[in-house]
Amino acid sequence: MGKLISKIITFFLKLKTSIVLKFHGIKFGKDVLVRGKIILRGKGKVVLGNDVIINSSVKSNVTAGDRTCILVKKGAALSIGDGARISNARIVAMDSVEIGQRVFIGAGAKIFDTDFHPICYKERVENKNELAAHRPVEIKDGAFIGAETIILKGVTVGVHSVIGAGSVVTKDVPDFEIWAGNPAKKIKDVSEDESL
Repeated sequence: MGKLISKIITFFLKLKTSIVLKFHGIKFGKDVLVRGKIILRGKGKVVLGNDVIINSSVKSNVTAGDRTCILVKKGAALSIGDGARISNARIVAMDSVEIGQRVFIGAGAKIFDTDFHPICYKERVENKNELAAHRPVEIKDGAFIGAETIILKGVTVGVHSVIGAGSVVTKDVPDFEIWAGNPAKKIKDVSEDESL
């Protein structure tokens, strides 16, 4: 009986997910599931692959944050690959954020392809935020982004690489490496057994 109830709940969650994503003009594959209320802003292009799960509530993941918030500015793009898992994260794309297949993004993680505000004082106080620096972010297949991590503009995180919880990533992380800290630095290689 419990399995039947779980299947019914999942069916209705997927139906609700489909309605919400279609309302926002988001293209998505099959078996996409959003647990909780997701916040979606902007008029950019968003594409979700198959079997993507987004936790967006304290109930779905109690470890950090209270929901997933996504902002994709008009003219910008966000793509999330098949089998990705995201928990109560913040993703901002003023240019481009590309998340590969089977990427896990831990609770409270933040992925920003922009500085949000200009470095120049005069431009900042005149609210010329469109002048803020921005560069694409790419998180490659099989990467794991730990809880409360911040990924900044222009960063590529390599295939199967792991970013330790609470890290601030300011430069590219090669494939098959573990990085952690603020700023994040290489800790060690991911062994062949760990990357399977």
